[in-house]
Amino acid sequence: MSEKTLTLSLDRREQILEAAMTCFAECGFHQTSMHDISAKAGISVGLIYRYFKSKEEMIAALAAEHKKDIASLLERAADAPSLLEAMEVIFTSHCCARSPHILSAFVVDLFAEASRNRRVAKIVRSVMRTKAAGVAALIARSPELKKAKSGLDAQAIAEMIFALNDGTMMRSVLSPANVSVSQQREGQLKVARSLWHLLFSHTSHGNGHR
Repeated sequence: MSEKTLTLSLDRREQILEAAMTCFAECGFHQTSMHDISAKAGISVGLIYRYFKSKEEMIAALAAEHKKDIASLLERAADAPSLLEAMEVIFTSHCCARSPHILSAFVVDLFAEASRNRRVAKIVRSVMRTKAAGVAALIARSPELKKAKSGLDAQAIAEMIFALNDGTMMRSVLSPANVSVSQQREGQLKVARSLWHLLFSHTSHGNGHR
């Protein structure tokens, strides 16, 4: 396969996955058909089947891409000067997406599907474990952990972070249509800072509040 052909193949795959995510977000996993994804992507159903045999395969591929994004996110968080700023990076990551509302709606539907589809649940659990383990490792290396007034360990704090982060992200699907990305980001920052204050309020904020 030539480099040009490989690039075209990867681009087409990305085109299909983006269309699938949008359809899942707008119509739901069950209600979305391969024909819907075909229409959204602007390519034939037959060509889609050359890349993915089922909607579950698309979910698995989206999860694999998300794990790559997690690795990049954790690198950026690890470079932050303080744990507060690392948390801010994590809490606002979905606001950097091209369509944060679509991403949030997709996650809501994905969790719903995971509650009744064991194959999807397995994929979602794998992503959640990857995220929680990465953030727990980041927290474990942070000097703030020793000063945490809650007495929670790194894993427990990571689970709390994602419980709040995922919850606020999902709730954003109910936000009015005129809420801007910057307003969403500010909302997420408030949540991150409130959690940090609850856990580490007796430590120095450093230059985390901007």
